[in-house]
Amino acid sequence: MNGRRTWPGISSTEPERTCHIPVLLSEVLGSLSPSDGETYIDGTFGAGGYTCAILRAAGCRVLALDRDPSAIKNAQAICGEFVDRLSLVEARFSMMDAVAEARGLDRVDGVVLDIGVSSMQLDDPERGFSFQSDGPLDMRMSSAGRSAADVVNATDEETLAHIIYVLGEERRSRAIARAITAARASAPLQTTRMLAEVVSSVFGGRKVDGRHPATRTFQALRIYVNDELGELAQGLSAAERCLKPGGRLVAVTFHSLEDRIVKRFLSGRSGKKIRGSRHLPEQLIKSQLPSFRILNPRPLTPSKGELEVNPRARSARLRAAVRTEAPAWPLDVAQLSLSSIVE
Repeated sequence: MNGRRTWPGISSTEPERTCHIPVLLSEVLGSLSPSDGETYIDGTFGAGGYTCAILRAAGCRVLALDRDPSAIKNAQAICGEFVDRLSLVEARFSMMDAVAEARGLDRVDGVVLDIGVSSMQLDDPERGFSFQSDGPLDMRMSSAGRSAADVVNATDEETLAHIIYVLGEERRSRAIARAITAARASAPLQTTRMLAEVVSSVFGGRKVDGRHPATRTFQALRIYVNDELGELAQGLSAAERCLKPGGRLVAVTFHSLEDRIVKRFLSGRSGKKIRGSRHLPEQLIKSQLPSFRILNPRPLTPSKGELEVNPRARSARLRAAVRTEAPAWPLDVAQLSLSSIVE
């Protein structure tokens, strides 16, 4: 699908009445094709943008998931008009098949995933995702598990450098890890400003590729703290199990690590040649029938008009595919190029 499809009455750049406008909204709806009487899963409810748009586009139902308790708490104000057609659950999207089954849903007609941190999370200093405002160094999407402060203050230098290099694609990872371990020897790094200043010192305070020097380090820690790449791999597999034949999977990603996983997942399951591994050897791959048909060989990207309204959308990529009648494949994280750091 080389062209850009739009959805009647919905524009990515036109404000909606109550719901947050997510990136590539028209393209998501065009790929998902909501229809009356069907059921969809929004695995990343966030500020409710995709869910509200899907429910407005057709007389359908949506099962919306989010691991962030604040997203579920705020949902009534966002999507109250759809209370009879919307079910909200606090859960990871990697659990969507189990959540759907518990609610009597055997198979669904579509799944949409908006991968990464939400604007709502980024803009709240208390969540600790951004260095734009000072706040606690947290970065957890849920309220459980280790925070970013726990990681930077307790992880050994070598492992810390590996996290920053692999998940942040940061070339100065060793120098950054060295600076962090030296700084925390004097006092624990507890706030976003403290960490940003330590990382910035490695670069002499200069921007890197036009961005704040701590950008890649913050990205790496956020992905690590929330196991975002492992969650994505598990979520794609869960969607494969959830979708009925003809059902559609739509995934929006925001950086190359995520997009690479989605691309390899769909390419392998659509019959493209992939290499085997000890978990899924060549002979087993050859016996597997394609479980997806790819809708857009090249990812869809934001229009110039959308980028003018929302510069944060600049790195967004959309990939979509249609489920076939073939059985779901076993998940093999090695084939998705996942580092051992997230396996």
